[in-house]
Amino acid sequence: MGVIEAGTLRPVARSGDRLFRLFMAAMAAAVPLIMGAILAAMLVVGWPAIQRFGLAFFATSTWDPVAQQFGVMPFIYGTLVSSALALLIAVPLGLGVAIFLAELAPRWLRAPVGFLVELLAAIPSVVFGLWGIFVLVPRVRTTLTPALKTTLGFLPLFQGPPLGIGMLAASLILAIMVVPFIVAVSTEVMRAVPTTQREAALALGATRWETTRRAVLPYARSGIAGAIFLALARALGETMAVTMVIGNVPQIRASLLAPAYTIPAVIANEFTEATSDLYVAALIYAGIVLFIVTVLVNVAARLLVARVARGVGAGRE
Repeated sequence: MGVIEAGTLRPVARSGDRLFRLFMAAMAAAVPLIMGAILAAMLVVGWPAIQRFGLAFFATSTWDPVAQQFGVMPFIYGTLVSSALALLIAVPLGLGVAIFLAELAPRWLRAPVGFLVELLAAIPSVVFGLWGIFVLVPRVRTTLTPALKTTLGFLPLFQGPPLGIGMLAASLILAIMVVPFIVAVSTEVMRAVPTTQREAALALGATRWETTRRAVLPYARSGIAGAIFLALARALGETMAVTMVIGNVPQIRASLLAPAYTIPAVIANEFTEATSDLYVAALIYAGIVLFIVTVLVNVAARLLVARVARGVGAGRE
């Protein structure tokens, strides 16, 4: 009787497994469908600007809603330069913290420091913006800018009045905001390096630093690159904190002390003021550019991290 009941329950269990598999597959398929729906909706709304300006939209510096002339080049410049400068500051700091947590920190200290880094990632961007306005911008204006002008003032990058707000302040805010992403991913990637790599280097007489530099970092370089790409994607899409300290001036200037503008900032500032369909379409067109760039950067980061994971799996086998 028990055998008959078990045989009777097997088809029910198999059908339950099939339903569960189909349900999970539908949930997984919903993610690209949602992304495709977002992109399609943006294309529909932004089509008037795409049709009118075409590729010239990327090479034009004029942003004049009154004359219905729109070019996104200053915003692309501000977005790319602020993100690149933020990474230039955040990558050495983030990698240093990650190496400390993964290789050097004692066990009793590793958890508190890791928790503080994760807590930094949880702070809302508007709080960073307020801190930037009341703390960072005055320090940049009264301390950092005079020091840069005294030592490197002969370079075009550090010329101009000490306003405080501008590209440099926005880059510093972004650097602080993306450091936790670099630290978290890089730490996990370095911890995933097989212990045999470290033991082999130590057995050959390498020091702790030589072991990290020659055995751990080369093995984890693809994952670290993925962490940097993830931080770049975060920096590209940041809105509120950057909007509050960058100055919001749609001009291309060589000086990092001058105000600038980014794509997320112009969308946040001007979307509610858009009074014509072409104005809205131009903002959506800029959003499409940011959406595509951010997706591509995230895909590249995931592929690099997955490459490290496959390498670790192969090494264990």
